[in-house]
Amino acid sequence: MRNETRVAITLGDPAGVGPEVIVKALATLPRKALANFVVVGNLEALERAKRVTSVSVNFETVPTDGAVLVDEVPLDAPLPEIGKVSAAAGEASVRYIRRAVDLALAGEADCIVTAPINKEAMNLAGHHFDGHTGLLAHLTGSKSSFMLLASERLNTIHVSTHVSLRGAIERATVERVLATIGAGHAHFMRLGRHPRIAVAGLNPHCGENGLFGDEDMRFLAPAVELAKAKGIDVSGPISADTVFARAHTGAFDLVVAQYHDQGHIPIKLVAFDTAVNVSLGLPIDRVSVDHGTAFDIAGTGKANHVNMLSAIAYARLVAASPRHPAAA
Repeated sequence: MRNETRVAITLGDPAGVGPEVIVKALATLPRKALANFVVVGNLEALERAKRVTSVSVNFETVPTDGAVLVDEVPLDAPLPEIGKVSAAAGEASVRYIRRAVDLALAGEADCIVTAPINKEAMNLAGHHFDGHTGLLAHLTGSKSSFMLLASERLNTIHVSTHVSLRGAIERATVERVLATIGAGHAHFMRLGRHPRIAVAGLNPHCGENGLFGDEDMRFLAPAVELAKAKGIDVSGPISADTVFARAHTGAFDLVVAQYHDQGHIPIKLVAFDTAVNVSLGLPIDRVSVDHGTAFDIAGTGKANHVNMLSAIAYARLVAASPRHPAAA
């Protein structure tokens, strides 16, 4: 039986910067901490990334003192070329994620950290998902999940993400908004915080009493009242043009954003390098970097590993916190 928490890090698309930011990040950690990690991927890709970045960290496919364990995933093909979109790389990235999910479901990993994947490559390989979110829901048998973007001074959870704006409006139902509030509340309670939550309005000025649309009155306000009845500290809907600034200055711990860009734009403005992506509502814990594969700089060693360090730190925080019954 393991005495320490174990974080599984997936390699991401092997043609992107994932392997580079992983080796850079792990190289900064104390030697004794390396036993708490397993990289799910390929030793060959990690060694290639070490050469590119000129960092020193040991990887082994068997447990070795002072080395990071690699859970080797068979590719049945040569390692994909750096910097190019390909079906082979897409297939590899999906295999890494599938293996990491298996580890987490079996209790052999307490949290997954995912390096970036490329949606085009994944679809070329025949895996037709919107990215990590849809794939993880599929692999865990979950109906849906919630995307939380977390940073030091601003946190936002999304009612919808990778859908059209029209689709996002349709998804802003009482049930979905209430579920999103509940997922965010449960997560913060699990981390030992009683969050002050604000629900961002969907329409300009929350619709101005129906002048600019009535969705805020019909769907968002009832969801807020139902959440309050459950004892959740939640306010709203609050006009989206002010609520993020108020949260950033300390008025709220979490903002419920109604759609992808409403939540992503403010947090990327204030915490571009440090915000991490956290999946809530799954039977496993998953944290991700909040950047892409960056094929244009892959293989140059220039990729910044600060976001991977943030993801690792948040994953260790989550892994050390018992799952709250409401979040299970």
